[in-house]
Amino acid sequence: MRRPLIIVFAKAPVAGQAKTRLIPRLGAWRAAHLHERLTRRAVQVALAARCGPVELHGTARHRFFAALEVGFRLQRGRDLGERMLRAFTGARRPAIIIGTDCPALAPADLRRAARCLRAGYDAVLAPAEDGGYALIGLRKGRPEFFEGIDWGGPRVYADTVKKLAGYRWRALRRLWDVDRPEDLARLRSLRFASASRRGAPRSRGSRARWDGSGRP
Repeated sequence: MRRPLIIVFAKAPVAGQAKTRLIPRLGAWRAAHLHERLTRRAVQVALAARCGPVELHGTARHRFFAALEVGFRLQRGRDLGERMLRAFTGARRPAIIIGTDCPALAPADLRRAARCLRAGYDAVLAPAEDGGYALIGLRKGRPEFFEGIDWGGPRVYADTVKKLAGYRWRALRRLWDVDRPEDLARLRSLRFASASRRGAPRSRGSRARWDGSGRP
């Protein structure tokens, strides 16, 4: 089996449009800056895993994405499910999609997902505490995996699991994401440079730790 394509799904870091639930706490600019840092970390984790080529699929073109120096594609589709399905079918090989909201995702998680796909599993998921998932890997994109799901709701993972009945699939460890003001306390204790120290190149301007201020 060919090595899986690792796809990082990311919104463009536009102030007022990124991390909107954190704007009341951080302000629009700081929330967008935090989104940049989370996106940079996700790319670093994907590169550090060294289990396949890495692409970033963004909601719009943005100079920040160009600075990350990985392949870029525009997301296309009416909702998140359609956009992910298009990414999987366009990969023409097994693929793993991760988002940018789960800074606890580690290179080892991606390597486990890749091993599951190589072992013949049809799908692999990493559930998130909020009811979604932080990672989905598929040997082949299938429309039924993405239809009829309330994206952004609390049952995304549970409804996806129902759709996997009859397929071979595995679940990885559950992860937390950064979406609400109360999640910032966890983020303060997380070292953003940890992925780069394990082999991924560090982007210019990154700091070792997020202090909650949003200042560069």
